[in-house]
Amino acid sequence: MKTVRRFSMRKFLLFLLVLALLLFFATIGIYEFEISPVSHNKEPKLISIDKGDNFYNISSKLKQNNLIRSETFYKIYLKLSKPSSLTAGNYELNEAMGVKKIIKVLENSKNQKIDTIKITIREGLNIRNIAKTVEEKTDIKKESFLEKVSDKNYIKSIQSKYWFLTDDIYNEQIYYPLEGYLFPDTYHFEKKDLNEEKIIKTILDNTKEKFDKYKTEFENKELSIHQILTLASLVEQEAVTKEDRALVAGVFFNRLKINMSLGSDVTTYYAAKKDLTESLTKEELNACNGYNTRCVTMKGLPVGPISNPSLTSIEAALNPTQNEFYYFVADSNKKVYFNKTLDEHNKTIAKLKSEGKWAA
Repeated sequence: MKTVRRFSMRKFLLFLLVLALLLFFATIGIYEFEISPVSHNKEPKLISIDKGDNFYNISSKLKQNNLIRSETFYKIYLKLSKPSSLTAGNYELNEAMGVKKIIKVLENSKNQKIDTIKITIREGLNIRNIAKTVEEKTDIKKESFLEKVSDKNYIKSIQSKYWFLTDDIYNEQIYYPLEGYLFPDTYHFEKKDLNEEKIIKTILDNTKEKFDKYKTEFENKELSIHQILTLASLVEQEAVTKEDRALVAGVFFNRLKINMSLGSDVTTYYAAKKDLTESLTKEELNACNGYNTRCVTMKGLPVGPISNPSLTSIEAALNPTQNEFYYFVADSNKKVYFNKTLDEHNKTIAKLKSEGKWAA
């Protein structure tokens, strides 16, 4: 009987040990998760640390900015790691850091961002629009920025740092060699000694970080990276949703295969250096140059990108949706309609006009 009891006691103690271990590892797992990055989003967020703040009382600020998962576990980490003092100032953090890296950045006062300027480049902006944005946010004039992004000697001096900048960008018909290569994103710059080169370098560094993930895909396609970005820039202007962009890219590929004009109105506006909200003259509509795909003699892609496309449009150009369509048109709500023949295309346009949805 005693032997049975001893055996039962051993089993019970073993069960408690296993349970304790499971609880221990589960707790460790929960802890590691709660101090891990909130997301993969690396968009910078400027956090101001005021005089008198400490690591504990900024927990709510970090949580409100979605930089940490849990204030409780953030404070537990503080108790375990015992970071040094916190210095007042502005710091650049992002959701992909996690608690450990956030504390490491905040511990070092050298990481402060003093007098910063935020410049947001929206998806689909062309370089002329970017130059306007730079002028609005800084002391740099639009003309000065355009001159720098058009300076081939300057671009050649930095070209070797960026594998995606090929000699295709130096075609004499191209308006701005870096068009298509200035990745849309939100950027933070220090006001001190800010100039055109610092802005361009920061943007191109970000472009490289984004494009590096697609390098193998770019290299394994029949089209060059310059052609893919050119196609993506058209797709960016012609469609809004991910699904429509992939279909539009497929239509363009269908036309390219049979040497059919792309007939894209957005290229005509770019060729005339006008925004889509402006009117075009008859001469501009029919002008033949390296960009206007409405020109009757022009076949194939424009000579270069007409905007700076998003990753969604680049992915669409890399992996278009195969289809049998050769025509598409968007209505006033930006919904895209696809057709196989010109007759079907014209009927779609007539229907949209009759319904008051024609986006002429």
